[in-house]
Amino acid sequence: MLETIDAQESTHLGDSSERTPSNAETSANQENQYAVIRRNGTVTPFDLNKIKVAMTKAFLAVEGDLALDSNRVHQSVETLANQVYQALIRRLPESGVMHIEDIQDQVELALMRAGEQKTARAYVLYRAEHEKQRQALQEDSPYSRKSQLTIRQPDGAMLPLEKININQIIELAVAEIDDVSGETLIELTLNNVFDGMTLQDLNDAMVLAARSLIDQEPNYSQVAARLLLANLRLEALSFLNQSSKNLTQSEFESHYGEYFIQYVHKASELELLDEELTRFDLKKLAKAIVPNRDLSFNYLGLQTLYDRYFIHSEEIRFELPQAFFMRVAMGLAMNEIEREEKAIEFYKVLSNFDFMCSTPTLFNSGTRRPQLSSCYLTTVPDHLFGIYDAFRDNAMLSKFAGGLGNDWTRVRGMGSYIQGTNGKSQGVVPFLKVANDTAVAVNQGGKRKGAVCAYLETWHIDIEDFLELRKNTGDERRRTHDMNSANWIPDLFMQRVIEDQDWTLFSPEEVDDLHELSGQAFAVAYSAYEDKAGRGEITLYRTVKAKELWRKMLAMLFETGHPWITFKDPCNIRYTNQHQGVVHSSNLCTEITLHTSDDEIAVCNLGSVNLPAHFNNGELDKEKLERTITTAMRMLDNVIEYNYYSVPQARNSNLKHRPVGLGIMGFHDALYIKNIPYASEEAVGFADESMELVSYLAISASNRLAQERGRYSTFEGSLWSKGILPIDSVNQLAQERGNYFNQDSSQRLNWDTLRESIVKHGMRNSNCLAIAPTATISNICGVSQSIEPTYQNLYVKSNLSGEFSVANAHLIARLKSLGLWDEVMVNDLKYFDGSVQQIDRIPDDLKALFATAFEIDSRWLVEAASRRQKWIDQAQSLNLYMAEASGKKLDQLYKLAWVRGLKTTYYLRSLGATQMEKSTSQQSKLATEPPKVCSILEPDCEACQ
Repeated sequence: MLETIDAQESTHLGDSSERTPSNAETSANQENQYAVIRRNGTVTPFDLNKIKVAMTKAFLAVEGDLALDSNRVHQSVETLANQVYQALIRRLPESGVMHIEDIQDQVELALMRAGEQKTARAYVLYRAEHEKQRQALQEDSPYSRKSQLTIRQPDGAMLPLEKININQIIELAVAEIDDVSGETLIELTLNNVFDGMTLQDLNDAMVLAARSLIDQEPNYSQVAARLLLANLRLEALSFLNQSSKNLTQSEFESHYGEYFIQYVHKASELELLDEELTRFDLKKLAKAIVPNRDLSFNYLGLQTLYDRYFIHSEEIRFELPQAFFMRVAMGLAMNEIEREEKAIEFYKVLSNFDFMCSTPTLFNSGTRRPQLSSCYLTTVPDHLFGIYDAFRDNAMLSKFAGGLGNDWTRVRGMGSYIQGTNGKSQGVVPFLKVANDTAVAVNQGGKRKGAVCAYLETWHIDIEDFLELRKNTGDERRRTHDMNSANWIPDLFMQRVIEDQDWTLFSPEEVDDLHELSGQAFAVAYSAYEDKAGRGEITLYRTVKAKELWRKMLAMLFETGHPWITFKDPCNIRYTNQHQGVVHSSNLCTEITLHTSDDEIAVCNLGSVNLPAHFNNGELDKEKLERTITTAMRMLDNVIEYNYYSVPQARNSNLKHRPVGLGIMGFHDALYIKNIPYASEEAVGFADESMELVSYLAISASNRLAQERGRYSTFEGSLWSKGILPIDSVNQLAQERGNYFNQDSSQRLNWDTLRESIVKHGMRNSNCLAIAPTATISNICGVSQSIEPTYQNLYVKSNLSGEFSVANAHLIARLKSLGLWDEVMVNDLKYFDGSVQQIDRIPDDLKALFATAFEIDSRWLVEAASRRQKWIDQAQSLNLYMAEASGKKLDQLYKLAWVRGLKTTYYLRSLGATQMEKSTSQQSKLATEPPKVCSILEPDCEACQ
């Protein structure tokens, strides 16, 4: 009876003679989206019922007719068949084709995992026997069984498969890449070829073949990217009527300039690009393009560009990678006097991955709506016209790919008096619900989800309702499941928590100046309002225990991931432009700290330096870093003039103050290069040293731009104008905090000369530095995100582009050098979720070096962030990781972040229950000790001196 296990192949899948009812979890419509390639190359529709029938008969072959009467068998078949289905479609889009061998592999795995060893063994033996029979009938060439297949060309003509030199395409893709096999890729590709498939589908089959091997050998990621390039070239050149043939990279290089010029004109004709781009000296720019930089991508980076960034018409992408980088560069050079020269300069840093602009800039530079800014911060007034104006502004800003941070503290609380109607307010929460739904309705240009974060100060009387916005229980009308939220916490509250004192909640219309005060001035005014409340002079207030409210904040943070913990006073006390206004909130990702008002929507323009790209012989190349940052700061400053502003308050603010946010990415990769574990004093020291250098160079570049272009208009009165640099403002925060502050303030570089130049010549930008998450642009560059520790050494990443295997190439290179990289190691890494801690063969020094995010005590992340923060005039997106979260650990961690002078924190990441057992045993094996930190109540203790 085992012959029926081949039912997916031997019986036409559309035959209904053996159909059984489908499982409720898997609809027929879903199944019909997929097809199966049989071994002879024909394609038939996928039918889950055939798997169920085959598995049932497999049980019959082992257990006999008694299996028919066994509920266990029926239940097992139903469960296992659906496991097979989910495994098959996991890495496919919503439709696609799968090979019969893949289906049978998954059936075999499902049987073994379920403990059905006898059935699985019989199945394996059956497959092996039939494979021998098939091989005996076939010739040696892998093409033999496919010799009659034809491939549909873009012009509709059918070409025999033998005429398409798959061997040459694949051999070029693997050329000069170590530890990859062209023969393996050819065999895997041919397994997925079927008669009548298009040339593009054939190219896809080659890409998928390479992609499937990435978890075994990360170098296949580069191979997959090269094969993907073939598809991109075919799609782009066919659209432009340049070629319908599969040109190799080397064949295409001589045509790249011609393609680029035609691409610019075509995109302008389609009104996808600004017509001004056609007036550049396109021949000069075309000569500057370096086509072989296309070969620098890994698969995830190139696929991400293709799916989300490239210019397209009717879903056809006709923008290739180097044209993309040049288009972005041209947009940023639009207003330069020598714009071709500057476009080429900008192109070089982008195409070499030395620096990468933020996503909105990459999306929109050179287009007819060049909204290039990343972040917008607003403050919402306490009246209906202002509130609904804020919704409109959110919609317009989100439409063109901006992330939003809204300050809602001014909106009166629930139960407060409304003079115009003689009624009572419903508070801030119903308006937050509308803001949530606006973000869902108006996404970012149809390219990514709309994103907004609401901020509320901790003294607002609605704060406890605000904490519960993301809960999955309670009144859905008071929940915002799609919107982020953050606590905007004054220092006085943290002091009250530590000293176990009371905390009073107010409605803002009765204490309106608290919103505008910070530090000691806030503390004095707040205490005065508490006295007034005690005398009955304030009608709406509530007193709670500060410690209990803090516990609820942490509990909600752990339960829902929100609200994030951000600190009001360091953002204001250290704010360079505090003479112009108050910082009322941060942004969507908690790295921007700029003032807002009814007339000014704060705007920030972001970009990140690729730290690993600036190493030479294991050390930072300071000269190259200076060149990159000088160019990057000019690019960011150019955004301000060239930017499209969808609301006037944003234009007003950006042109007056000209803030930018230069950050870094690939920090953990840099530690790998230096052979430094993240959880170490050496890593904290490198964070300090590297950020000081980046800060010095960025501030210097802005100072030189001021000498060339003029200082920003509100420079006079700023901290800059007084000779107070970010490192100097640390002392101001220390004076305000007193004993509740302990942040290293050491420095290495000569800041005095720069300080003098700033006082004399000014700054081009009110703010220069901010570390963004770089979640997508780091993928493009093929480096670790921002300042993040490596999540896992081997994992599947899911985003809008699909699912991708990601392997830590640094780890694998070290394992190869030790002779430890083999199939057993691959399986061990998969089993231990990418962790090396429980793999005995791996040396202890590598276990420390390649510890992943949940294996590193988060206090090390805080210590490194504290060292960076002293050099940054804004903030940093700092995620914190905790494998085994507890109230005590959270309490200590976030108090430490406050004492160490951090301005903001971002997400709290914790492990799911299914991973806890492994993570516990992993952490116990780490050789690193947690950082020695002082008691919150004893900031001058010996450990900190």
